[in-house]
Amino acid sequence: MGLGGTFGKFNESEGIGALLSYLEAGGNFIDTARHYGNSEEIIGKALKQWKGEPPFIATKIQSHGVDNTRWAIPSNVEETFPKKLIRQNTEDSLRLLGVEKIDCMQLHLYWPNWGVKGYWLDELVKLKDEGKIGSIGVSLPDHRCDIGLPLVLSGGIDAVQVIINIFDPLALDCLVPTCKENNVAVIARCILDEGGLTGTLDENTAFEAQDFRNTYFDYMPRKLYIERINQLKKFIPSEAGSLARLAIKFVLTSDGVTTAIASMHLKKYLSDNLQVLEESPLSVESFRELRTRHRWIKNLYTDKYWQKNDLDIANEAQTK
Repeated sequence: MGLGGTFGKFNESEGIGALLSYLEAGGNFIDTARHYGNSEEIIGKALKQWKGEPPFIATKIQSHGVDNTRWAIPSNVEETFPKKLIRQNTEDSLRLLGVEKIDCMQLHLYWPNWGVKGYWLDELVKLKDEGKIGSIGVSLPDHRCDIGLPLVLSGGIDAVQVIINIFDPLALDCLVPTCKENNVAVIARCILDEGGLTGTLDENTAFEAQDFRNTYFDYMPRKLYIERINQLKKFIPSEAGSLARLAIKFVLTSDGVTTAIASMHLKKYLSDNLQVLEESPLSVESFRELRTRHRWIKNLYTDKYWQKNDLDIANEAQTK
């Protein structure tokens, strides 16, 4: 997302440099999507310069439509992923990334009303049989992680991408153990809660107009979010050198999580995140306390996908 400009403006050459530094440090997994601006093109440029072992590349089919509510309520699969879109997106991704095979191709959206079979899965299976993709995955839209259970249990996919972080560990309760039992990989995303768990957010933090996080943390009074963050400071530095590293450790503690992803399109993010590898793992006691005492289930995506109604406005006025 960072390479697509989702988190504000950045220099393309700096993004390529961060990618190459990541690979030089031993990074071997890159997740992107057709939705993320020209991120695939930037990754392709970096891969052309990279002379080492090729990383595992995961990308996503771009869902169709201009109505963002498709990310919030179940949509129609024929409208979201029209026939031929999956193949066309795959061909585009192969070309832009400059690779012969995409290691994991994911649908950027999945709703259980689509069932566990259909032309959308058949097209992915055919691409896999042709050797154009190596495995099949889906990315779940938001915090409602259990909507992926039917597809995981069906045996039709190889991977599922889902939100997991200190504030929302619900996937660890049901989805992740089920994935482990069914040999389905888990790609944990939003592990830093869109940057909120980095420790850099305060009540005065401002974001660029085009930044995804602009207004994201203001779905509720921001001071409530800051109060929750402050409660985590008791674990610093005894369990981690920074809040970001604590958040990363938390997600990686579960052996059912295959990989955890975070935007590292800038070297300053890369260097801080990679320092977690030099630290001791999270203690069992702290992991349990974080998982049970600090969960804070919310859905800050609401303002992104729903237009405010009169009740929302009234509630905001009462809390200010």
